[in-house]
Amino acid sequence: MIKRDFLDDLAKIYPTDRLLTNNAQLVAYASDALTSYEVRPLAVVLAETQEEVIQTILVCNKHRVPFVARGSGTSLSGGSLPVADGIVIALNRLDRIIRLDPEKRIAIVECGVVNIDVSLAAAPYGLYYAPDPSSQPICTIGGNLAFNSGGAHCLKYGMTSNHILGIKAVLPDGEVVTLGGESLEFVGADTVGAYVGSEGLFGIALEITLRLLPKPETYRTILAAYHSLEAAGKAVSMVIAAGLLPGAIEIMDNLAIQAAEKAVQAGYPLDAAGLLIVELDGEASVVEKEFNSLIEVIEESAPYDVRIAESDEQRMLIWKGRKSAFSAVGRLSQDYLVQDGVVPRSQLSQALHQIEELGKKYGIRVANVFHAGDGNLHPLILFDGRDPENHQKAEIVAGEILEMCIGRGGTITGEHGIGVEKLKYVTKMFTTADIHAMQAIRKQIDPYGLSNPGKMLPESEKTAEIR
Repeated sequence: MIKRDFLDDLAKIYPTDRLLTNNAQLVAYASDALTSYEVRPLAVVLAETQEEVIQTILVCNKHRVPFVARGSGTSLSGGSLPVADGIVIALNRLDRIIRLDPEKRIAIVECGVVNIDVSLAAAPYGLYYAPDPSSQPICTIGGNLAFNSGGAHCLKYGMTSNHILGIKAVLPDGEVVTLGGESLEFVGADTVGAYVGSEGLFGIALEITLRLLPKPETYRTILAAYHSLEAAGKAVSMVIAAGLLPGAIEIMDNLAIQAAEKAVQAGYPLDAAGLLIVELDGEASVVEKEFNSLIEVIEESAPYDVRIAESDEQRMLIWKGRKSAFSAVGRLSQDYLVQDGVVPRSQLSQALHQIEELGKKYGIRVANVFHAGDGNLHPLILFDGRDPENHQKAEIVAGEILEMCIGRGGTITGEHGIGVEKLKYVTKMFTTADIHAMQAIRKQIDPYGLSNPGKMLPESEKTAEIR
């Protein structure tokens, strides 16, 4: 009866074509980009306005029905995985750029705006939005906020949290709050910082105020090929030790190179065991001086091939190959897990060697492509989903990689979040007291646990009692 009454209340908000309840309609929402997990929700609503989202959450609170917010579904940790007895609130249609102010260098956007569209709208004013995850052409700002996404250029420019000034959000009980504002300066508690990266546990961000940056005057991009992945990793430490702060430092291994080359023909050297991409950006005079220093460091790291982008077209082709790597690996295996652990840069070479050894130990292929500048690893663990034993081995490799990251002084996620995939490793990262504190904050904001339940925080007997 509760389900029927609940659906009747939703029908008062949404017309039939935007309230999805039959299995054929729901199957597309049963998983996100982490396809190893699948849950069929009770219903999906296609919201078109902020008011519809608010009214939906009020109905969920009234009936104590859990809800999950979903943008483009590009989460790689199961962060937008549905709940069997709950609903999915699809937010792609909340895609307005409400205001773009070139003088204040801000953009106020709805949560369903696609990341790249912000930069396209700001380009005529010589501005852009810096966070650039690989899924930039499709991922939404709301999802970026939920997981504090980074991207290739986060080494110099920071994560999503460094570029969000204000948030208009609806809390799990339907209350609408405004956090932060339009200024870089704030007084009091950093509520915006607390909200960013909360993986949907604090409700839904409806409207987000973004900081825009002036487009760099110039770029210099270099590609270096090495006979070993460890050598590429050592080169990263050498670049940073030289006092250089590139806009981006990325590494790809041979499997990732092969996949990307087949997909977009970026002109990568196909025999490279490790490929290093380094990009400097900024004022032309400064960049040219730094580039001379970078060349010296790269030569000292002993690559067997060095290529310099001589035009914007060549530069964009290099980045097209790198950003296509995740999807391109689908050419090598229809099933793969993507991990997101972080190690200190000083441990990068050793970590890469250990990942290689794990692949050999379990007979699992691992393609590596990652943000080398901040040690954010993205090993893609290839497996055959039709073979349960092979899938299990892939899961073991993924888990041992995360434990390796913790053991080397790192963390289990850099930008993909905990979601459902990494829940059992949270207790290895944090003490029981830490988890209790986080659960206590959650309870204050969402006492019934309706907003994206089962994600980010473990619900063991010790922690569940907080609820």
